[in-house]
Amino acid sequence: MAMALASPSTAIPATRSNASPSSMKSVLMIGGFQPLDRVSYSRRSRNVVGPVRAAMDGRRNEIVLAAAATTIAAPSAAYEVEEEVKEVRIQEHDEEVDYETLAKELENASPLEIMDRALAQFGNDIAIAFSGAEDVALIEYAKLTGRPFKVFSLDTGRLNPETYRFFDTVEKHYNIHIEYMFPDAVEVQALVRSKGLFSFYEDGHQECCRVRKVRPLRRALSGLRAWITGQRKDQSPGTRSEVPVVQVDPAFEGLDGGAGSLVKWNPVANVKGNDIWNFLRTMDVPVNTLHSQGYISIGCEPCTRPVLPGQHEREGRWWWEDAKAKECGLHKGNLKQDDSVQVNGNGGVHANGSAMIPDIFQSQNLVTLNRAGIENLLRLENRREPWIVVLYAPWCQFCQAMEASYLELADVLAGSGVKVGKFQADGDQKAFAQKELQLGSFPTILFFPKHSSRPVKYPSEKRDVDSLMAFVNALR
Repeated sequence: MAMALASPSTAIPATRSNASPSSMKSVLMIGGFQPLDRVSYSRRSRNVVGPVRAAMDGRRNEIVLAAAATTIAAPSAAYEVEEEVKEVRIQEHDEEVDYETLAKELENASPLEIMDRALAQFGNDIAIAFSGAEDVALIEYAKLTGRPFKVFSLDTGRLNPETYRFFDTVEKHYNIHIEYMFPDAVEVQALVRSKGLFSFYEDGHQECCRVRKVRPLRRALSGLRAWITGQRKDQSPGTRSEVPVVQVDPAFEGLDGGAGSLVKWNPVANVKGNDIWNFLRTMDVPVNTLHSQGYISIGCEPCTRPVLPGQHEREGRWWWEDAKAKECGLHKGNLKQDDSVQVNGNGGVHANGSAMIPDIFQSQNLVTLNRAGIENLLRLENRREPWIVVLYAPWCQFCQAMEASYLELADVLAGSGVKVGKFQADGDQKAFAQKELQLGSFPTILFFPKHSSRPVKYPSEKRDVDSLMAFVNALR
């Protein structure tokens, strides 16, 4: 139960000076802990909890007991408690937290422990960012802490009907009010007037996301000192694999303004997607009905679709763009930077000239083609046998997601008269692949028929073995 320190005027009855010992005894029998008629989110009551719960538990118990005592104590005692709380608050406010060190300390902590730590430290100055997808787990964890919490969401105006209904379900299930942030109507109107409703299909999604998501988020965060997200490392291995459980937000500013004024908590950063879903099922948490239709990562309706067998969960977002572009800008501070990455011909990728990103699609039944090999394959009008070739990049999470099915395809086709190959088409080879090999995004799969010089591009997003075999059998 939430408690707040009562003032002398409310804690002491008006007839206090004339009270008899028996009447005092009856007050004691009623009990010292008096439930308030409203929850107090004042700065004083929040800071009684303290920033580091483990270190403050004893201190908090002393203060709560003292707070209860003010219901029967003299006014001077109440003032002493006020001064004690004020002293604790000042000490906690002045204490600097090294969030890099804290992130290491909490690296193996459970999401519940991390959530409790975040809410305890920031109280009413922190809120959960809820997207309407499986990050409903954050709300469940917050409820389990027993602490007050706030939730906000970005309503872009283009969400699926199922997502809007899910928002309503979540509010009723948890008896909470979600604070919705909307894009600026003037900015949306200007964008639509100048470029139409679906310009992102032609020139990328970043501009639309900046208007409908990033700027509303910036407004929401400007009133907070911390926020809680559902980022996971396995959501996008190419861009989110280094997300810490807590950090100083590198991209947005908080209530106090300036760099370092906002703290970002990622309680499920180290949790796998299947473990999130096991938690949701175990706790009987309501989920977005789109998940049962094949959607995993859920965003705006025009930019989200179900994923298919062999696809990574983020492949259902902005599917017409390159794998590295599948971020909307809300978490740009957590994206892995590839400025120092260099591609060594058609071989491995070296970061800063040292650590190699492991190659993929390794099999004795699969041929690795270099630039000369793929050019020769292109020039041939009559081949001894047909080929199926994947154009890939080792860092691409969507290529990684289809590795198992492509290797199985190579095993199935071994000795069948169809060659299976791969060509690393990123880095220096990308411009060539885009011009000569119909590369749009990774992975791109081509079939080189036996009696035709022009390869046929695989048109489907289904990358399971059966679908790939159907494509081969239709053209072999």
